[in-house]
Amino acid sequence: MANTIITAQIDTELKENVEKIFSKLVISPSSAIQMLYSQIVLTRGLPLHLYLPSATPTAIGAMTQTELDTELLKGIKSLKSGRTYTTDEVDAQLSKEFGI
Repeated sequence: MANTIITAQIDTELKENVEKIFSKLVISPSSAIQMLYSQIVLTRGLPLHLYLPSATPTAIGAMTQTELDTELLKGIKSLKSGRTYTTDEVDAQLSKEFGI
């Protein structure tokens, strides 16, 4: 039987959004916390997949003309300032950032 109180501060909007989901699932925040703690004990870790969002190359097809012009101007300025890269350097950077 539950007999310990846990107090946590979270963002108000996040709390409201989560409580809407709890309402649809017909569970209380206390029940959700109880489930989380039970899963932590069972899995001996957080039952979450924590990762950084993957980087994706810029898709020019999804850009407006102004956005595309801005990106192209950045490239021109970079070239004019002497920042150039060999094809091997470009390939290595693409592999590192995007896995391609």
